[in-house]
Amino acid sequence: MMRPYTPKDNVQAKAYYTDRFWVAPRVPEEPVPEEGVYAEDLAAVKAKHEVLKAYIQRDQLVIYINPQDNLDVLRILKEERWYEMLSEMSAVDFLAERGGFEVFYQILNLNTAKRIRVKCFVDENQAVESVNPLYRSADWAEREMWDLMGVKVNNHPYLKRLIMPDDWEGHPLRKTYPLEGDEFAQWYEVDKIFGKEARDIIGPENRDPARIDRYDTERFARLGHEVPKGAPVDEGAAAPVQYQEEEGVFLIEKFNKAPKVLDKRK
Repeated sequence: MMRPYTPKDNVQAKAYYTDRFWVAPRVPEEPVPEEGVYAEDLAAVKAKHEVLKAYIQRDQLVIYINPQDNLDVLRILKEERWYEMLSEMSAVDFLAERGGFEVFYQILNLNTAKRIRVKCFVDENQAVESVNPLYRSADWAEREMWDLMGVKVNNHPYLKRLIMPDDWEGHPLRKTYPLEGDEFAQWYEVDKIFGKEARDIIGPENRDPARIDRYDTERFARLGHEVPKGAPVDEGAAAPVQYQEEEGVFLIEKFNKAPKVLDKRK
């Protein structure tokens, strides 16, 4: 008996999370030392802004702040504590569990080889301030974060999509975005190139890279073998899977040989 059909309208709006999702174990969090570089870095931030949480993880300092403080906190760490390189920034989708995104900035002190990760949480429709005036590397990173995740960035010099077309609908790296694209994605190229009136003639785009369609235009696709161009659909349908040509150079002899460790390179 088949399962009853469930309409999939507005599939991107249906964020969900259950205990069936596997959650990776957390990396241990250690307290920030009372002395040393990280203690001084944290004190410099705390002197002017609220720190929601701070800890050491994999030998680097992690600081949670309020989202409205992101630009000034990074300015303090750059100008007063010499973290002059923004090596990475992006966002993590927590829409299902918490209704927003965790934005992070990975910065590096080139003098001490110390790293700090600054984090803040923003609601789905909340914006963060652009840090492009401080770090030029944030330019494309913020555009990518907006393009693929939908995190808004205020006062960016050119906040346009970076990877997807300007008229694309949705943000493909959200967990609610279908793996093979939604209805808009399936018809995008057909509508763009030929117009919507050609939908019935061409059909939706196949966005599954693993799919083999034996009815494709040139009739090349078969499971385990190839056929001549334009061959009938059923021609050669029962051909066996072969890994080398007959009477050709052997590919391998057998798989069950025990490995041998060489004493020295030949």
